[in-house]
Amino acid sequence: MSTKLTRKYIDDLKSHLDERNDSDALAMMEELHPADIAGIYESLSLEEATHLYLLLDPEKASDVLVELEEDDREAFLKALPSEVIASQFIDHMESDDAADVIGDLTEDKKQEVLLHIDDVEQAGDIVDLLSYDEDTAGGLMAKELIRVNENWGVATCIREMRKQAEDLDEIYYIYVVSDENVLLGILSLKALLLASASTRVKDIYAAEVRSVQTDTDSEEVAQIMEKYDLIVLPVTDSIGRLMGRITIDDVVDVIRDEAEKDYQLASGITTDVETTDSPARLSRARLPWLIIGLLGGIVVAAVIGRFEEDIQINPEMAFFIPLIAAMAGNVGIQSSAIIVQGIASNSLGLESTYRKLGKELIVSLMNGIILSGILFLYNYFISHNLALTFTVSTSLFVVIIFAALFGTLIPLLLDRVKIDPALATGPFITTMNDIMGLFIYFLMGRILYDIFI
Repeated sequence: MSTKLTRKYIDDLKSHLDERNDSDALAMMEELHPADIAGIYESLSLEEATHLYLLLDPEKASDVLVELEEDDREAFLKALPSEVIASQFIDHMESDDAADVIGDLTEDKKQEVLLHIDDVEQAGDIVDLLSYDEDTAGGLMAKELIRVNENWGVATCIREMRKQAEDLDEIYYIYVVSDENVLLGILSLKALLLASASTRVKDIYAAEVRSVQTDTDSEEVAQIMEKYDLIVLPVTDSIGRLMGRITIDDVVDVIRDEAEKDYQLASGITTDVETTDSPARLSRARLPWLIIGLLGGIVVAAVIGRFEEDIQINPEMAFFIPLIAAMAGNVGIQSSAIIVQGIASNSLGLESTYRKLGKELIVSLMNGIILSGILFLYNYFISHNLALTFTVSTSLFVVIIFAALFGTLIPLLLDRVKIDPALATGPFITTMNDIMGLFIYFLMGRILYDIFI
């Protein structure tokens, strides 16, 4: 948020709105970016926000609407008539933003807004975009772009480009298509400017162009644009016809949303929630993994109960239960987090599963030797109990290896069966490693105490 948006700034703005001092309110927002104006929304009542945004010129108002959080935008649009939404906002948006906004409306209001859009071609483009899944390239793309036919001469090309440019804020690439609208390549402005008026586009365009199909997953789109440093990516249908283009700002939203979702999954939150959601929704999102954690705790208690006799004979073993459980959980989360990060960035493709497991085994062996060695020295000089010293140190070493391999393997298996591997970095890994870690600990204790005593 801009440094101009201080509490005094908000109070002064609200004062102008209360007094219907519209000119002064507009003057205060004149130099603000649409994102900063959208940031004012939470400080205003719905009535104040509606009045304020309708004061803006339509183009700026549409930019502000796009910047609003989805829940805020939905509440704001509910308060407006369909014809106002169409004329004040949708008519001045690019097709992808317009589709996102209309997609938040109820079915009835969606139809009403579409009927009030003056530009029938724009309405048709929005309907086309609404037919795609929002998590695909088709759901991300905009229809506005510059396309030229391979058979046009340079003069015709420039004339047609001028017409198409009226619908665009920024021109990134000029796409060359065939008579059937099949994407063939890209025409650079330099080649266009240096060519004679009689030159045909087919003689000067570059045939190399990266593209994705409309059903390509949005995460894959983000990975492609990141890998090849693209600011825009053309989208084709299954037979190569040019359908639209995706810009970097849309991909940044995908990356942010995916990061938020993965963070929530890793924290044991099963659905997409915001801090502004109701307590009931927040509770429903958190409860499933908490129940799983509770059941895991019951299993842990059962494991401890199963070895109750061992604890009664060797009560000093109970002192290290929290340590073993904590180390198992920490090691498992570290291993799974590294693998999930690699899967998300698509940087594990060249390594086989066996290589990944082998590398993690080496790391766990190194860490296990160091950590169990430290614990061995502590117990050897502090407790003077040789059986306890060997039991705890050996158990920790085995637990670290198991937890690391388990934390590596589970995300890989989840990814293989098309389940978000971020699930593996949260309560699931912690609970499973607690159970197996304590089982290993007590089993090692039973074996080693029999040897030393």
